[in-house]
Parts: sequence; C-alpha cells; structure tokens
Amino acid sequence: MSYIHFDKTQLINLNYSLDREIIRTNRSGTYTSTTIIGCNTRKYHGLLVVPQPQIDSQNHVLLSTVHETVIQRGASFNLGISKFPGNYSPRGHKYLEDFDSEPIPKLTYRVGGVVLQKELILDTNRDRLMIRYTLLEAHSPTKIRIQPFLAFRGYHSLMKANDDIDKKYEVVPNGVKFRLYEPYDPLFMQISKNSEFVSIPDWYYNIEYIQERERGYEYQEDLFVPGYFEFDIAKGESVIFSAGLTEADPATRQNAFEKEIARRIPRNNFENCLRNSAGQFIRRRDGDVRIIAGYPWFGWWGRDTFIAAPGLTLSAGDTETFLEIMDTMARDLKGALFPNIGSGDYTNMTSVDAPLWFFWSLQQYIEYTGDKKTVKDRYLEKLRGIIEGFKSGTAFNIHMLSNGLIWGGQDGVALTWMDAITPDGPVTPRIGCPVEIQALWYNALKFFEELSGEESYGQLANQVSVSFNREFWSDEYGYLADVVNGDEKDWSIRPNMVFATSLAYTMLSEEQSDKILEIAKSKLLTPRGLRSLSPDDPGYKGYYFGNQISRDHAYHNGTVWAWPLGHFVEGYLKLHGKAAKNFVQKIIKGFDGVMTQYGIGTVAEIYDGDAPHRPKGSVSQAWSVAELLRMMDLVKRI
Repeated sequence: MSYIHFDKTQLINLNYSLDREIIRTNRSGTYTSTTIIGCNTRKYHGLLVVPQPQIDSQNHVLLSTVHETVIQRGASFNLGISKFPGNYSPRGHKYLEDFDSEPIPKLTYRVGGVVLQKELILDTNRDRLMIRYTLLEAHSPTKIRIQPFLAFRGYHSLMKANDDIDKKYEVVPNGVKFRLYEPYDPLFMQISKNSEFVSIPDWYYNIEYIQERERGYEYQEDLFVPGYFEFDIAKGESVIFSAGLTEADPATRQNAFEKEIARRIPRNNFENCLRNSAGQFIRRRDGDVRIIAGYPWFGWWGRDTFIAAPGLTLSAGDTETFLEIMDTMARDLKGALFPNIGSGDYTNMTSVDAPLWFFWSLQQYIEYTGDKKTVKDRYLEKLRGIIEGFKSGTAFNIHMLSNGLIWGGQDGVALTWMDAITPDGPVTPRIGCPVEIQALWYNALKFFEELSGEESYGQLANQVSVSFNREFWSDEYGYLADVVNGDEKDWSIRPNMVFATSLAYTMLSEEQSDKILEIAKSKLLTPRGLRSLSPDDPGYKGYYFGNQISRDHAYHNGTVWAWPLGHFVEGYLKLHGKAAKNFVQKIIKGFDGVMTQYGIGTVAEIYDGDAPHRPKGSVSQAWSVAELLRMMDLVKRI
C-alpha cells in the first residue's frame, strides 16, 4: 500500500471523501482540482483551470469535470458524480475500489467484471490535462463514453445557462475544438485513438457546490455539455483523453503521459509530499517566475512570496529559481513598497511588511549559499531605496518616528499580515507600531549595514533597539506589546512577538526571548501551528466557520496558522540548541497526519484554534509548506 491511499469504504462514504481534495499544478500556473472521488464541491474546482491574461489576471475554469460511462452488452454504468438539489447524480463513486496518489492521482473502478483505472496528470509546460483510462479486466467487448462539462468562466464566479455561448465546434485530429466565448483561448479535447464525437449540446442545471454553500456564497451553476466521445477499449489497453489550449498529436499522447510520470517526485513519504507540493506553487509564465500563495483561490502575494521562497526553493538547493523569483518581484517594487496582491495593472500595495520580508528572504539565500556578492550586486540599491523610503515616509502613513520606530496605518486599511477586512473595516487594524514590523525593521537595518558597510544604518538600528525595548517590553507581563500607538499599547498575546526572537538580528536578550517563547508555547502552540490569539483573550474565536464576516472575525482572532511555527521553532532552536531537537522533530512529525486530510499530500492555510484543529481555508498554502520544509532544514543543521 502506498503512503497516500483510500479504500472503498472511505471512498463511498461521502461525509469522508468529499472533505478530501486533490490539487495538481504545472509550471505555467494551470491547475486541476477536485475531491478524491471526482465530485466538485467548490466553484474553484475544475479539471482544467488556466490563466487567461488576455481577459484578466485571474484563473478561469474551462473544463469543470467529465462523466465517464462504461458500456458493456448494452448496459451503461455511469462513473461520474455531481451534486444536484436534493441528490447526487449519477452516483458513480459506488463503483470505486481505491484511490492512490503515487505518483499521480489514480482511481480504480469495478463494475461487474470490468475493472477500469483512471489516472490524471498535467503537462508540465503546457496548459493541458491528460486522463489515462486503462481497462484492467473485462470479459466482453467494452466501450467508454466521456461527457465533458464546460464552464468557460472566471474561477471566482459561476456559469449560468445563456444564449450567448458559441455552440459551434471544429473537428481536429481525434477530437474537437470549442470556444464558448470570443475572448477565451480555444479548448482542444482529443482522444489518443480513433473515436466518435457525438454532438448533443445541452445544459445541466443547478449543479451544487457544497463548500460554497457552507461559506455563504452562491453555490449553484449551470454547465454546458456539448456531447460525448465514445470509443472501444480492449482489456489491457490504455486510452488517453486530453484537454488543452493547444492542439495535441494523438499519436504521441501515450509517450507524453509516460514522460510526465517520469518527471514526478514520488509521493511515498511525508517529506516527498512536501517537496511535490512546494514545486506546485512556482509559476513560470510570460518571462516571470512567481509564487502562488495558495490553492485553489489565491494569486501571487508579495508578503507570502518573500516568506515562502526560501522554504520552497532553497531547501531543495534550487538557488536559480529563488533568484528568478526575487528578480521578478524586484521589478514590481514601487518606491519603498511591493505589491501586496498582484502585479502590473492589477496591484494592491497595502503591505507594510512585504518590503521588510524581502530583506529576510535575501538573508536566507546567504545563509544557504554563502553568496553575499550576488545579493549586493543585484539588490543593494533596491534595499537602500526601501530603507530610505521608510525613513522619509511613503503611502498609507508609513514612516519612521523620531525614535526610529516605524509607524503606519489609516482608517479602512490593514497593512500587516493580519489583514481581514469586513464591511465595518479591518478586524485587526493594528494602526501604529506593530511589534513584528519593528523587529523586521531592526533586522533590515543591521543586514543593510552588513552588506554596505555603512555604519550610519547600524547607528539607527541601535536607536531602534533602545526605543523598542522601552516601548514594547513589559517586565510585569514578561512579553512584548502587539501594537504601540503613542500611549496606547495592545497587550494581546499574539504570535507577532515571536518574530522578534527568530530573526538573524534581534533586539532581545536571551531571557526576554525565553519568556516570549514560553508564553507562546503555553498559550498559542498547537499541533498545527500557532494560534493568532490566546484562548484567554475575550476576543478569541476557537472555530473558523460560517459566512464571510464570521470567518473574517475568526481569521486572526484564534485561528491557527502553520507558517509562524517556523519562526517559533527557529527562535526556540537559537535559544536551546541541541536540547530542543526532539521537541522540534515531534512538532514536525505531528504534521504527517495532514497528508491524508483536506488537501491530499499538502498543508492547509489555517486550522481551527480549538481541538481537534480541523483544517480550513485554502487546501494548499505556500508558506505553510515552505516553513515546514525550512523547519526540517533547521533541525538538520543542528
């Protein structure tokens, strides 16, 4: 049995199987995602979800799903499954025997004497999905029928039946080409052997996505089914269905499929699952190399990129990709700020910390490689510009106070990573001097002094240290304030103070770090990461659920985040050294169980603050995966 495997008992139990999702991506940013039984439960699910830059900066669902039918002796057995009002139809999951994820998603169906295997893979460099059907057992002539369900819509929206679609198609080798709307790239659907396409255009109405209903969103969609493909298949034969934005050569599909499998890292243990997942966040398109913050609904984020890049690339020894990512991001720098979300014409600059995480990310590169020269040659003046911009002041009232600390914020804007916003405004506005911003600022000044040799930056850092300890530290409480704004100080126990213990340059004594980490350990640490607020706080929310507003209020008020765990571990190892090794290894090992939960073979964005800390949010998050990989490296270095 492989590392990730589900048996028939688990697969036919919809309460179990619909909570487990697969996500696979390629290098160009295309992804395929659904549940382990092939029933879509989110509007973001789809077998071919691709960027359409000629339309916008978003992904678009072209091929939502396919329903297969096994035909034998005049009897038809539909293997598909979709949710409709009041029922699931068809109920093809009842024929499933097992699901295997090694090295690619593989489902096995048994229908009487027929045993059919279905495998899914994306072309590494092209916007194309391939599904391979292999008939393992059959006692009489067998046909396969494939119905494609088309959406052609942005992944944040839903399709409704309309008369504006173009139902016409063109015949291509062993298949057809559709383009439902003019702005879209065409979709080529082809079979690797001679087959018949039967045109019976029809709408399937009110397909439901149960996860969207639970999240308080519109959840019913109409999908267009243009007809079906049908072909004979013999025992032992494999036939490939491909769907992509360019025409494929049917004669080469079998070879192409095998080549793609050979490129995959085996998902045969915990670390290899993380390595596989790490590669899925790297997107190469139009000359840019970016990190997608999370799947299925995130795009690229400045903050997330700098935090995740070291773990996703440097931990695997991939310094070239790391530098390509940094170069891409450096082109997006505007004054002292990086985009919080997006790039080019689709940007939001509301991130006070992204520029400071840029410094940290480059420090990690030097830590891994010892190559300080490349950083100086490529980025020194970019770094200088950020520091000078913060000193003189930039957007959103971000500026340096006379005491050297960084102040930022304005009504209606959230500038730190705790950025949930409701119609009433930011849930955690943190206007003033947030604790982690000061820690990152001091670290940036000291690092720049190290690179440039200019002592004036070190002198400013010394002033920051004095001010920081005077304004943020409390001997009475034994920890740091979360935000200081003049005489107002927020003493909420949050993970933000942990960053002051982990960075290469710290303003804290070992005694201070020890007290902070012990409080974090007792109040915030869970088997899935750090809570965003202590359970003792009146504002604590132990469960992340309900509509958008309810979830936003819980997002940074108790919800557990995996990524700050990396900095807790780093601070802990700096303080305790080898004595902390077993403790940290136990934390890492505790994530082994998540590989078969929620996002299969990856790590979720967030978890409930209260036990059993159920996974929530996006099913696969870049910085969650990255920081686990970096934690593993930190342990190896001891």
